[in-house]
Amino acid sequence: MRASRPAPWAERSGEQAISWDAAGISVADSSADSHAKSRRLDQIRSACGAFEWVTLAYLAWLGAILIRFHRNIPHAAAHLAVHLLIAVGIVCLAWSAARSSNAVVRFARHWYPLPLYIFFFEELGGLVHAIFPGWFDRWLIAFDYNFAGVHPSLWLARFASPALNDFMQFAYMTYFLYLVILPAILYAQRDRVAFWTVMASTAVAHYSVYVMAVLLPVESPYYSLAGLQTNTLAGGYCTAVIDLIERFARVHGAAFPSAHVAGSMVAILASWRYRRWLFWVCLPFFASMCISTVYGRYHYMADVLAGIAVGTIGFSVGTWLTQRRGASPEMKA
Repeated sequence: MRASRPAPWAERSGEQAISWDAAGISVADSSADSHAKSRRLDQIRSACGAFEWVTLAYLAWLGAILIRFHRNIPHAAAHLAVHLLIAVGIVCLAWSAARSSNAVVRFARHWYPLPLYIFFFEELGGLVHAIFPGWFDRWLIAFDYNFAGVHPSLWLARFASPALNDFMQFAYMTYFLYLVILPAILYAQRDRVAFWTVMASTAVAHYSVYVMAVLLPVESPYYSLAGLQTNTLAGGYCTAVIDLIERFARVHGAAFPSAHVAGSMVAILASWRYRRWLFWVCLPFFASMCISTVYGRYHYMADVLAGIAVGTIGFSVGTWLTQRRGASPEMKA
């Protein structure tokens, strides 16, 4: 018996049904992909905190400067590529740490900010003349002289001695301890909100200094008043360490405001709020460090005063940012 052939309209109807099924599958897949991407973006946003917000904003600002003034910046394209890699690395690390219980990943998540400050400061040597080709030291020299009646770094040189030089260089190096001591205490005691408040505040202060260094190039008394200096600051071990660091890492420019003072001011204010005993321990060394920046010919008095102001504002802004929703990174317990 011969099989009956489906009617033409039935064949067309079947083809249409198959077509509709394929479209439905396609739409469903597209919707699932979109939902997955949206969920992934939400995970990344929740993994990033106030420190990442501030750092990515600074990188965006730098990117705009590099694009707009690339003709004035040696290797502008290389800077831009490195910054893009840093931004991607920050996001990947934050996202990975939020999903991982690996101790190394989580440790890196908390402490990667510290080397970033050094890197961004060092690269200012190639960025300080992105906008303005000259130096603005004459304004700060005039400010110091009108304020003190002398050139402070020259006047302090009369008290120079190997012992005092070494103490002042030691005081200058305590800046690096301020960046670590309080955060380390807060980290060890698992006070995460206070920890990230300090980190975000330090970031605001440092990046503000770096932005101002590009907008107002200042080279420091070490260069501008070199012809008036009559003696070198010879000393012992601490002086030798500083000389070694300066030989390989001195940045010509980026003196205003003082990054040393701004970053340390954040640590002093945060110590007063979170660990009062540490404030009293650090205060004499902080005062010595402020003097040492002028004594060592690294900064003008104006740089120190501006650094105190920037550090104070940085701590206020950082505290405010950390109180925002999602400012503390969401990480696995």
